[in-house]
Amino acid sequence: MGDDDIRDAQRAAWAGLSAGWDKWDALIGDQLRPVGTAIIERLAIADDQHHLDVAAGTGEPGLSIAKLAPRGRVVLADLVPQMLDVAARRARTEGLTNVETVVCSADELPFDDNTFDSVSMRFGYMFLPDLAAATAEFVRALRPGGRLCSSVWVKPEANPWTSIALQAIATEVTPAPPNPDRPGMYRCAAPGLVSALHERAGLREIAEWDVGIELVTRSAEEYWAVISEHVSLAVAALRQVDVAARERIRAQAIAEVSAFEEDGAIRVPGLARCIVGTKPEARSTP
Repeated sequence: MGDDDIRDAQRAAWAGLSAGWDKWDALIGDQLRPVGTAIIERLAIADDQHHLDVAAGTGEPGLSIAKLAPRGRVVLADLVPQMLDVAARRARTEGLTNVETVVCSADELPFDDNTFDSVSMRFGYMFLPDLAAATAEFVRALRPGGRLCSSVWVKPEANPWTSIALQAIATEVTPAPPNPDRPGMYRCAAPGLVSALHERAGLREIAEWDVGIELVTRSAEEYWAVISEHVSLAVAALRQVDVAARERIRAQAIAEVSAFEEDGAIRVPGLARCIVGTKPEARSTP
């Protein structure tokens, strides 16, 4: 499967997921907020910042950045127009007039060189067909002195919020072995992998650090509804089983996640890794 085929498949898959992301937007937003906050802190947003949020999905952290940059401009870029429709609606609801959306591929950005003060990508790296080509595009669009900050998921064992459901699914569906050269949720989990991409693309002052998150639902049943409607791996796998198998998977996941009940809610932890790098200032010629 070539890169164009991968993008076409992703476009179709994420278009199908857009309704689930929209439905659970507030809950997902609460879960992932610590990561967005960590990204924003490292980008040092000015009130006139020109910012690009790649793989923006339903809008975060780009919309939060727009609120911090009322005299600036935020571009939300994504491969999937249905996701950006949700983001645009959120921007209108929140009264943000400094936000625009652009449908494009991450490795073919339709922007001039040195356009943006900062670039972010929250949980998009692992789905890129060509990691190096996309990173080079981010750096090309970034102004000298600007920062690129992104996040990826750490290994499955550190993310029971997904692994509980995926282990239940594996009792009925034999998962395909992960291919490190193809998109997948945990493809970029290895420490230093994204930092190396940043360095090869010319970034400096590179750092990476881990950020804990927590998926909080009102019940084990709601946990299953959230996962089965918006996590790409789960949604794709569940399409392969019949109603009876799906019910067995659901029952097992609910039983396992019930162990995370605390104060009347289900609180399942997870762990992300953030990576930041700075584009060197242009050297002046003597």
